[in-house]
Formats: sequence, C-alpha cells, structure tokens
Amino acid sequence: MPAPLSVILPTLNAAADLPLALESLLPGLEAGLIREVIIADGGSTDATRAIAGSTGATVIDSAPGRGQQLRAGAEAARGEWLLFLHADTALSRDWPERVGAHIDTRPGMAAAFRLKYRSDASEARWLEARANRRARWLGLPYGDQGLLISRALYTEVGGYQDVPLMEDVMIVRAISKKRLVILDAEARTSAAKYERDGWRKRAWSNAWLLSRFLMGASPETLSKLYR
Repeated sequence: MPAPLSVILPTLNAAADLPLALESLLPGLEAGLIREVIIADGGSTDATRAIAGSTGATVIDSAPGRGQQLRAGAEAARGEWLLFLHADTALSRDWPERVGAHIDTRPGMAAAFRLKYRSDASEARWLEARANRRARWLGLPYGDQGLLISRALYTEVGGYQDVPLMEDVMIVRAISKKRLVILDAEARTSAAKYERDGWRKRAWSNAWLLSRFLMGASPETLSKLYR
C-alpha cells in the first residue's frame, strides 16, 4: 500500500530556506509516511529548482502566486493526505508521530502545527503565543503553520483558491474550527520579514490586513498593500 502523504511546497527563489525545509521532512520518509514531495515553483531564477531536484522531489511549474501554486501542487499529488508547507518552514523532528496518529484516528479533520519562529528575539516569543492562541481559539492558524488535510476533505471545501493573498485564511474558514486541530509539533518558520520590518509593526500590519479581509475587502485589494 502506498505511503499516504503528499507534501506540497510552493517556491519562488527559495534557495536560502528550502534545504532546511526539505531536511526536516526526512523523519517522515524514514517513518514511511511520505509518498512524494512536490515543489510547485512559480518561476525561480536562483538555485531553488536544482536544490529540489537533487533531493528527489518532483518539481512542477506554476504561474506565480501562493494560492495558485498550492492548488497546482494538490492537483499533481497522488496521496490520500496532503501536507502543505511554506518553503521557509521546517518541522520539528517529532512531526511524523503526530501526523501519523492524526491520520489514523481523525480522518475527517484537518490539522496545523504550533508556530515557532527561528529567532532568539523576545518579540518572537510574544508573537508565537499570540498566533497560537488565535489558532486554538478561532481556528485560524497562519499559513506558516502548515496544513494537513485528507484529499476527501480538501475536495469537499474546494481547495486553495487562486487569489493573491489570504488563501490560507479562506481554506481554514471553509474547513471550520470544529474540523481543525493543532498538533503538538512545531512549524519553525523564518523570521526574516519581522526582523526586517520590526516585529510589532509587521504583526499589526498583518492583523490590520486580516481584519479588513474579514470585513469584506477583497484579496486583490489587500495584496496591493502587502509587502
């Protein structure tokens, strides 16, 4: 019987972070969970494609845009379960145990991981706590926290939408809080944008964009404000 899990990563000039993300998947290969790793590339001009190919991942071409790339990856995948990860996110080593248990015991539910930033800054701990509370209380994890979902549930909710922003919010809202759990393993993601822009400034800017989206602003409008 084939391994159940297709792992899908959208990339665009991700050479700096992709090796760590792919390395973190090795425990899942050792555990017999991963059937394939699919890199949905949006036109990288750096070493992204070469790095992916050297690991045995399947590289597919997609028009740029995270929603469209995630959707293209899902269409190419063969697994009964899909794990979507950002290319700058690496999973903690215990993730296969948590994911395997979820697949075995909660087939009708999706899952995300606890958020952890790869930074020693005190602001990182503040933002992690805030994000993890949001995920637990509202059922709105960040895209950085990954998404584990069965093929059946993914199809039921319509998958990722081809939008320039908020594709992660749209799919978890379609799944609904009652069908989403947070696994006790970490998604350790890059802090580069927060370190560049300032932790609180970037956090409140993102919160403002989310609030506008929830009040009815379109992803197309909001994407013009996102950097």
